[in-house]
Amino acid sequence: MEKYEHKYGAEQIQVLEGLEAVRKRPGMYIGSTSVRGLHHLVYEIVDNGVDEALAGYCTEINVVIEPNNIICVEDNGRGIPVEIHPKTKISTAETVYTVLHAGGKFGGDSGYKVSGGLHGVGASVVNALANWTEVTIRRDGSLYQMKFEKGKTTQKLEKIGEAKGTGTKVRFLADDTIFETTDYEYEVLEKRFREIAFLTKGLKITIEDQREEVPKKAEFCFEGGLKSFVEYLNKSKEKLHKTPIYIEKDGEVPVEIAIQYTSSYSENIYTFVNNINTIEGGTHLEGFKRSLTKVFNDYARSHNILKEKDSNLQGEDIREGITAVVSVKVKEPQFEGQTKTKLGNSEVTGVVQSMVNESLSSFLEENPNVAKSILEKCISASRAREAARKARELARKKNSLETSTLPGKLADCSSKNPDECEVYIVEGDSAGGSAKQGRDRKFQAILPLWGKMLNVEKARADKIYGNDKLNPVILAVGAGIGSDFDVTKIRYGKVIIMADADVDGAHIRTLLLTFFFRYMRPLIENGNVYLAQPPLYKLSKKGMEDRYCYTDEDLETAYKELEEKGIGREQLGLQRYKGLGEMNPEQLWETTMNPETRTLVKVTMDDAIKADEIFSLLMGDEVEPRREFIQSNAKYVKNLDI
Repeated sequence: MEKYEHKYGAEQIQVLEGLEAVRKRPGMYIGSTSVRGLHHLVYEIVDNGVDEALAGYCTEINVVIEPNNIICVEDNGRGIPVEIHPKTKISTAETVYTVLHAGGKFGGDSGYKVSGGLHGVGASVVNALANWTEVTIRRDGSLYQMKFEKGKTTQKLEKIGEAKGTGTKVRFLADDTIFETTDYEYEVLEKRFREIAFLTKGLKITIEDQREEVPKKAEFCFEGGLKSFVEYLNKSKEKLHKTPIYIEKDGEVPVEIAIQYTSSYSENIYTFVNNINTIEGGTHLEGFKRSLTKVFNDYARSHNILKEKDSNLQGEDIREGITAVVSVKVKEPQFEGQTKTKLGNSEVTGVVQSMVNESLSSFLEENPNVAKSILEKCISASRAREAARKARELARKKNSLETSTLPGKLADCSSKNPDECEVYIVEGDSAGGSAKQGRDRKFQAILPLWGKMLNVEKARADKIYGNDKLNPVILAVGAGIGSDFDVTKIRYGKVIIMADADVDGAHIRTLLLTFFFRYMRPLIENGNVYLAQPPLYKLSKKGMEDRYCYTDEDLETAYKELEEKGIGREQLGLQRYKGLGEMNPEQLWETTMNPETRTLVKVTMDDAIKADEIFSLLMGDEVEPRREFIQSNAKYVKNLDI
């Protein structure tokens, strides 16, 4: 290996002092410098107010996005201490904003029993990554203020007047030389603050966006806590029991749980530790699932709902149709997993398990009608699971007798490397034919589908195996479905949905996405699902290369550019593509399938709660919420086929 000639001595070793390390490597502290990292700055400051609420000292947090993307967060907590810190010899408030890992969240005699912030770096990291920060504190009847620029103190803490009450107000402007964008997304912040309000019973959080001529504003306060959260999650679903089951217990590890069963077939359990969404679960989820299975089986046995000859219900039977939120507060949480969002504290399993055993058993004994309706659904799910197992085995036997386990209509690619292979799921046989002729056979496979497929939101797994529309998709992807799905076995790195740019095409995309979300969710989470973007228009003229436009805006831009070249609109032929089948193989390749020229939209899932809500709303059984959604969003429709 060739050596890189450079000096390597003491003078080449950098020592980053104070907050310089944060500015040098911001991703280490906030994850990224994308819009996600930008929002993280706001969460860090809000979390300080939430910690005060968890300690019992704060009832309100107000967040304002001021013009020019200035953020202002104000709470009515105790106010940051202002006295001189014994170690740093500067004010405690300045210490919190200029020293990493300085906060009230460490050690046995810390200022908080539990805390939403993990590392105590919140305030100082925000300060380091801001152009400027201004902190105003109300404490001990006085008003104090200090200011910073890029993490460095420009105005030390000083008393500027008298004040009533207590609290902290922080205003800051994110550094545009560090972040890819400093434009906050109101809806993202609103969703997070709604979530925090659900998880922190009685805390009022307001958010206001003053950047537009007409400000947006939302206020959240839920006295019902997690009960309100579950009711919100299930607002578009048919409930088996009106009031959620609520479990709460204080102690060394405070636990709060709300449970409600619906008529749907999906399982939705959301877990939180110190208000942090543990998307990978962990020991609290493990304890909850174990207890849920035990309690329902014990109740069914003791009340002769399950006979002696019957097998126990399995966990997946008991969790069908459940919506639950499990929230625990852990003094020193240990996180594991790929994204550090899996709780690893072993003691939490037993705490949650014993608490649910006791509380849920009592609830079922006191509410026999609710217990009966839930268990009827569980037993029905058990029978469906057995039917699904038989259907799956039958499908496997049938496939093993055939020459290939791949669906007959699949035109596979020659490469077997999933990293470079992609499959187009194409609407219609004619478009499938064009796609087969136009593709690159080395790495592109084509699977034509025809007609409307099963809406899995209204069907169990036993109805999916053998379904003539979905079974080819299952076989082509090659990784199973549901609890059997293994993302490491997928045959294609890109699964691309290619449907017509009309209402029917949109419906097919939605049905497929519903299927992937409910039965192959890791495929979405892993970033393997894409939507093809075929053109809407073609502009043509003799002697001119055809020009394709993908949106109405593209079309207007093309008209203007061509007019500048002396080609008027009246000279151009305009074709509006209603279907993929209207394009010949060469056109389909060039516009929609050629990696050099195509546009693909990756399907991502940043918010599983919102995704579940939308799929339940649009594809579920409840009509009224869907009607309300259509009426409220009709004004945004741009293209509607009549």
